[in-house]
Amino acid sequence: MAATLRLLKTQIRKAGYYGVDGQLRQFHASGYAASKVAISKYDPDVCLPYEKLSENLECIRSRINRPLTLSEKILYSHLDEPKTQQILRGTSYLRLRPDRVAMQDATAQMALLQFISSGLKRVAVPSTVHCDHLIEAQIGGKDDLSRAKDLNKEVYDFLESACAKYGLGFWKPGSGIIHQILLENYCFPGLLMIGTDSHTPNGGGLGGLCIGVGGADAVDVMADLPWELKCPKVIGVRLSGKISGWTSPKDVILKVADILTVKGGTGAIVEYHGDGVDSISCTGMGTICNMGAEIGATTSVFPFNERMASYLKATGRKAIADEARKYQTRLLSPDEKCAYDKLIEIDLNKLEPHINGPFTPDLAHPISKLKQNAEKNGYPMDIKVGLIGSCTNSSYEDMGRCASIANDAMQHGLKSKIPFNVTPGSEQIRATIERDGLSQVFDKFGGTVLANACGPCIGQWDRKDVKKGEKNTIVTSYNRNFTGRNDANPATHAFVTSPELVTALSIAGTLAFNPLKDELTGSDGKKFKLKAPFGEELPAKGFDPGVDTYTSPPADGSNLTVRVDPKSQRLQILEPFDKWDGKDLTDMTVLIKVKGKCTTDHISAAGPWLKFRGHLDNISNNMFIGATNIENNEMNKIKNQRTGEWGAVPDVARDYKANGVKWVAVGDDNYGEGSSREHAALEPRHLGGRAIIVKSFARIHETNLKKQGLLPLTFANPSDYDKIQPTSKISLLDLAGLAPGKPVECEVKTDNKVEKIKLNHTLNEQQIAWFKAGSALNRMKELSG
Repeated sequence: MAATLRLLKTQIRKAGYYGVDGQLRQFHASGYAASKVAISKYDPDVCLPYEKLSENLECIRSRINRPLTLSEKILYSHLDEPKTQQILRGTSYLRLRPDRVAMQDATAQMALLQFISSGLKRVAVPSTVHCDHLIEAQIGGKDDLSRAKDLNKEVYDFLESACAKYGLGFWKPGSGIIHQILLENYCFPGLLMIGTDSHTPNGGGLGGLCIGVGGADAVDVMADLPWELKCPKVIGVRLSGKISGWTSPKDVILKVADILTVKGGTGAIVEYHGDGVDSISCTGMGTICNMGAEIGATTSVFPFNERMASYLKATGRKAIADEARKYQTRLLSPDEKCAYDKLIEIDLNKLEPHINGPFTPDLAHPISKLKQNAEKNGYPMDIKVGLIGSCTNSSYEDMGRCASIANDAMQHGLKSKIPFNVTPGSEQIRATIERDGLSQVFDKFGGTVLANACGPCIGQWDRKDVKKGEKNTIVTSYNRNFTGRNDANPATHAFVTSPELVTALSIAGTLAFNPLKDELTGSDGKKFKLKAPFGEELPAKGFDPGVDTYTSPPADGSNLTVRVDPKSQRLQILEPFDKWDGKDLTDMTVLIKVKGKCTTDHISAAGPWLKFRGHLDNISNNMFIGATNIENNEMNKIKNQRTGEWGAVPDVARDYKANGVKWVAVGDDNYGEGSSREHAALEPRHLGGRAIIVKSFARIHETNLKKQGLLPLTFANPSDYDKIQPTSKISLLDLAGLAPGKPVECEVKTDNKVEKIKLNHTLNEQQIAWFKAGSALNRMKELSG
């Protein structure tokens, strides 16, 4: 393997080419296409890879000899070894060469710390960092951004200096949300991109395969190693009819979530096709792909069409659209009669606006049934806050449609009945809606325009209107509504819907309102119905770029220094995890047996904890604090099996670690659902965990656990979950014989009773090597040493 790595590096040097600045470019082969069109204005020396991808695809066609789906075309054309790699949907592991890497500031800290510890000198593919997660919504955009720059200066300085040294583009705080920036500047049809955020699939709206990963995966790609992905199945969604009236693109994915549930897309790419696709704008397609993360899908994608071409032209990339047209049939759309593993049919003519929630994004309510469902389930009917924007719904079209509703209401003397918060997706969107008067409409409507950042969508919200524990309802156009997600209040009933419905519901202030049929009373006492929303797809005057917030890296950053204070409470240079000692893991203690849903939010909370994302030891103090302990139905209270005392989960784990007690955690279905945050894997590893045993895993989290040297194991018989008690001792046997497809023998000791059960895993040979080395990063060092 070490020889292979050295050969790869030699090949890169030989295949490199010199850019206009005279520097040797070391981007991988898919960047050497004959096309002279740059993949972005920020990467002028890296050209569209269509010719190379087409060559690879012809090789694949000769091997597979069947019609291909769009996602298969894009994915397989990026194979590291298209002539020889095994391709079996749902079974084989693919070694891929992504075109670029994107990271947001909360996850980039740990990813870059891992890259630094690898000893590599410069990233091998185009890569960027986007500062969007650390800005807390409190007063308004300008003040909140200013405060964030002061509070997070240390982190921003670290990220900017690391980007300069290692060759990454840096988007400053205030630039906007990573996924919007990527859509505006970097995504293109046929792209394969990985991003350290679960909503990276947003780029599928421009016809790319954009996949959320953990930071360790990003390190592999930046280090010019092939990226590994289990070959996904493909779920087809055929759209017919046309979106119109109050129905929006958001309703498509809300309906798909209703059909597939939060785990129905696991291990699959969702591919939209059919005549109905052309009725959806490019940014609308992005909305649908973005929220595909909520069904566990690997990613989602749309075929290239003229709606995408129009968006590319509007964002200064006409040349990319022209080039993509040449490959539209060959590479950027599915073959006729291609086969899907599952097919869903949606008639857009009949699709009703939906509102999903609370507490899970797949609990769907058509707007016609919302009132009766809310009353039946005892949801608080009065809405406290309406929030629009976020990475999912902050396009110019979204803002325009909401402004049309607000204007309609104000013509009848009505404004928002409740606080109404607007989050622009990017500086470009903010500047454009301000120039075109939409921001002024929201201001008159009673709205507050927040910073160009994630804000309340990820829990960065200094909410003051309700007390923690107070039962209340909010409606958002966000993507995720887990317990406590937006405001850290477990009693908040958060519903996700389209920005149009959020706006209409904010005027009425109640879940009992259906804008399709219900009337409002104007200030003149007359009844009226809101008109169906309308907004221009793209700004007639073009986009206003606003303030320039991008910093390009120098041609050579080798003499630069990365800024990390050894005494910092927010940044911490990583120490390697210990290697496996070659022995079985015997008589391990159960740290916690989790009851019910356990997302990455439950394992590693966001909100106020975001400030510690670059300091592994400090952020480990939030480990499992949101998970429900089955022993007492309480959060963050477990029994220390060593002392008999009750304590917080991180405190008990630290006690075990200090006393050499190895432990496991036990969970239910779809464990690790939600965010891509690898801290939910790093923290258990750091505090002494050795294995996570559950009924099933969410894809990204399972990979993150493998990368950090933890054993992700699933019950061969799901009912065996009931055999493990908080007092049990767990032994994992014959680990020396750990092999792909071979179950792990597990011994469960409870009250002097011993039971043997089998645990399954999806580890391949390379991933087993990660476990034995202690982590994927340790293994990388072994191979390059």
